[in-house]
Amino acid sequence: MPEAMPEYTRFAVYYAPAPGPFADFCASWLGWDAALGRPSPHPDIPGLPRPLTEITQTPRKYGFHATLKPPFRLTGTRAALERDLAALAARLAPAQMPGLALTRLGAFLALTPTGDTERLSELAAETVRALDRHRAPPTAAELARRRNARLSPSQEVNLDRWGYPYVMQDFRFHLTLTGRLSPEQAEQTRAALAPVLAPLLPAPFRVDALSLFGEASDGWFHLLHRYALTD
Repeated sequence: MPEAMPEYTRFAVYYAPAPGPFADFCASWLGWDAALGRPSPHPDIPGLPRPLTEITQTPRKYGFHATLKPPFRLTGTRAALERDLAALAARLAPAQMPGLALTRLGAFLALTPTGDTERLSELAAETVRALDRHRAPPTAAELARRRNARLSPSQEVNLDRWGYPYVMQDFRFHLTLTGRLSPEQAEQTRAALAPVLAPLLPAPFRVDALSLFGEASDGWFHLLHRYALTD
């Protein structure tokens, strides 16, 4: 008999880099390889203000990614979601930008695209819209937790309509690299990481696939399938 599909508590659509040195390093930096579904040993990087396992503790379980459609509980079947995701990828063109920059976003560090990101924002918005019928509504507890962040009026509208505040006009594409850091720790981490990361950064940077991730019952996210966008 064929092996049963693993059960996942939530699904998400992310950007994740294709296999290669950039993806391998960032999985190692976080300590979790979502493509292989297993821990990845941290690199030895001198000059960090805290142990790397502490710096990356918060983002680790999600794997290295940028969110396009945030994690959601499924209404309907995984097979139906996969069919719609494949059809979506077949009609969406890739987004290309000059590269990625190591950026401080509030209290954490991330990679953000350089240049014009309008096409990327359109791609993310269409991903949210096209797959929304598969999203179960958030619980009252989830809504309350989101509202603790003092949302703006437009973020409140997004939360009510799409189940997540930071979509549509409030979307900002980013690949998270750390948890919360003090300004001094963020600068020390940036200074230590930047020269190691620089030769690995893709130039140009292309979002050329939609990646389906699943959250296992233990809270760790796994890359399930990469759907190529259509040039």
